[in-house]
Amino acid sequence: MDFAVLGLGDSSYAKFNFVAKKLYRRLLQLGGSALLPLCLGDDQHELGPDAAVDPWLHDLWEKVLWLYPVPPDLGVIPTGVPLPSTFTLHFLLEAPRTCSEEQHGASTDPQGPPSERQPFLAPMVTNQRVTGPSHFQDVRLIEFDITGSRLSFAAGDVVLIQPENRASDLWRFCQALGLDPDQYFTLQPREPGVPCPAQLPQPCSVRHLVAHYLDIARVPRRSFFELLACLSPHELEREKLLQLSSPQGQEELYSYCNRPRRTILEVLCDFPHTAGAIPADYLLDLIPLIRPRAFSIASSLLAHPLRLQILVAVVQYQTRLKEPRRGLCSSWLASLDPGQGPVYVPLWVRPGGLTFPETPDTPVIMVGPGTGVAPFRAAIQERVARDQTGNFLFFGCRWRDQDFYWEAEWLQLERKGYLMLFTAFSREQERKIYVQHRLRELGPLVWDLLDRQGAYFYLAGNAKCMPADVLEALVSVFQEEGGLSGPDAANYLARLQRTLRFQRDRRFPVILCHICVSCHKVHGLGSGWRSARTRAPGGGGPPPAQALPASILENLSNKLWALRGCF
Repeated sequence: MDFAVLGLGDSSYAKFNFVAKKLYRRLLQLGGSALLPLCLGDDQHELGPDAAVDPWLHDLWEKVLWLYPVPPDLGVIPTGVPLPSTFTLHFLLEAPRTCSEEQHGASTDPQGPPSERQPFLAPMVTNQRVTGPSHFQDVRLIEFDITGSRLSFAAGDVVLIQPENRASDLWRFCQALGLDPDQYFTLQPREPGVPCPAQLPQPCSVRHLVAHYLDIARVPRRSFFELLACLSPHELEREKLLQLSSPQGQEELYSYCNRPRRTILEVLCDFPHTAGAIPADYLLDLIPLIRPRAFSIASSLLAHPLRLQILVAVVQYQTRLKEPRRGLCSSWLASLDPGQGPVYVPLWVRPGGLTFPETPDTPVIMVGPGTGVAPFRAAIQERVARDQTGNFLFFGCRWRDQDFYWEAEWLQLERKGYLMLFTAFSREQERKIYVQHRLRELGPLVWDLLDRQGAYFYLAGNAKCMPADVLEALVSVFQEEGGLSGPDAANYLARLQRTLRFQRDRRFPVILCHICVSCHKVHGLGSGWRSARTRAPGGGGPPPAQALPASILENLSNKLWALRGCF
């Protein structure tokens, strides 16, 4: 059998394109004939998966059309002609008399466990900022009432929340496309067997479609520009859209869209003649749906049977665009005020990436700087409710009086003998101190807990270099306190991972560097390294990132050597 394998993945995950690699090897073992080498698309590339997919698809079609030519009676759809839309929108002359849009799919009284198709509309009880007024980041402790929800969760699980677009963005979108937000429509698939989106009621208003379904606040992909160019009646705008969607225009697309994090709504406003001519039938093909966001649950049902708490860092940052970039879900949650009236948020839960030992005498070491401490609060509450001691928490933040989450709660548990707390406040002294430094300082305790007492080790958080630094600190502890060689220390850590005695949040990125083949130097973690690693010599695009200084290169090489067996 002739075959070709294209993998779509994200190199920020440890098992990057694992399925595609395994499938490719297995097909070769079974005697298959590969038309092309394995292609691994990487969502972390600054040009997205297209950087690898474009040349691969070109070669694939050449191979396939040579083996299986197109029959003479069939033609090829010309470039620039859009395929028929997946759905048709039939607008109603008047609004329906009864409408249950707000309750569609979600319920305050679910018949079964809440799910993506039927979330639970959880009343928000509190929405409290827990960082100091002068702290650079707004972090919220949000609590929901889950009475009657049939929700069940354990420490380490996550809650998924379905956000919605801001009202101001909804109005701008409708104005740009010439839509009436109060008009209703019904949705019909063009092809038999194609289901309508379960998240949309029938009939549905334009307001509900834009607010709850269309992700107009996300950064568009290249396919968005391809379809938009096909729909554009304006010559100059169509020419620009074709350039941005072409393989040759990907550097320009990155500069225009990806680098400043320009949203779909902002792109449509930049191309007003095209936006105003978009047929409504193509809305669901052009704009992806809003995906739910996952948050670690920060409370235990054993401690709070009718409550669910999360710790939310509100995402906001500045690019060269005038308007600040905002996280859709975190900004939406932060804007909700239950003190002004009832607030309901659609949510459901799913198992997370952390599981805790059931044996009561097994110690647990938890490393959770910043908001990464959230799942460990749930775990500690759960273990305390079961009268389990042996809880060791390493927590790090910038300032004790600004972002020390749940300080009073931790100190009270310490006094009662349920917790040993080790803190690292990075900005309170001239030399920055992080959780990995505390791990090294307490190396004898860490080694004793892991090697002699069979402790479990957990790591969570989203700092860029923290996971690798913590792994390096552990390997150093194994060498210094356990007397292990470098390879034996790495193997010891790998064994802890295999037996689930070392666990880390699945959503952790793996921070990568680029080793240049031509100059044998380590480049990266800057904005140019991803394009530099795949660009052919003499090719276009931005110059490679500058080589790192010798001292940093030596330190990085030592880290890579120490961790070479851990992934």
